[in-house]
Amino acid sequence: MTFILNETNTVANKFLAELRDSSIQQDKARFRNNLERLGEIMAYEMSKSLKYGEYEVQTPLGLANINLPETDLVLGTIMRAGLPFHQGFLNYFDNASSLFATAYRKVKKTGAFIINIDHISTPDLDDKTLIMCDTMLATGQSLVQVCKELIAQYQIKELHIAAVIASTEGITHVRANLPKAKLWVCTVDEEMTSKSYIVPGLGDAGDLAFGEKVH
Repeated sequence: MTFILNETNTVANKFLAELRDSSIQQDKARFRNNLERLGEIMAYEMSKSLKYGEYEVQTPLGLANINLPETDLVLGTIMRAGLPFHQGFLNYFDNASSLFATAYRKVKKTGAFIINIDHISTPDLDDKTLIMCDTMLATGQSLVQVCKELIAQYQIKELHIAAVIASTEGITHVRANLPKAKLWVCTVDEEMTSKSYIVPGLGDAGDLAFGEKVH
């Protein structure tokens, strides 16, 4: 399944518009905050698909029955651009464990690139539901490679992938390589540049959130 948030008009459109707006996105704190708020909204939408059980809660006047989530969650992200989006999920799924991966593109002379994974810090994922939070799903290669490495090591119960902006190519790549994954995106853009930047996209999410890297 693929869930696209902006297929229904909500306040999330405002946060997404501010992320894209070049006159607003230079405010790094506001940019990070908008990523975090979209993570919270996406977590709420995703929570509707999780497993629940009925529990009793003692109030000052008696017992109340309420359905509470029973899914054992791990929230993962690829540093550094995904950190604010990941935090939004963590604000709502506050009992979840966290996974962090570092990966980078190594560009060849031909202009093509390969993905190098430096490190993955993860709790035990056996029989857990993993949510990978990635701000921009461009080619999808980094995310797919990290997920495949995790799937080879653990018996993951269910895999969810969440992104703010995804390219059509990125969705196709994820679908082809991770067919059992459930995909959640705020919006989909059709184009990418020759350097694999999504168009219209929003630019480099990591640089906008944390400052431009020194190359």
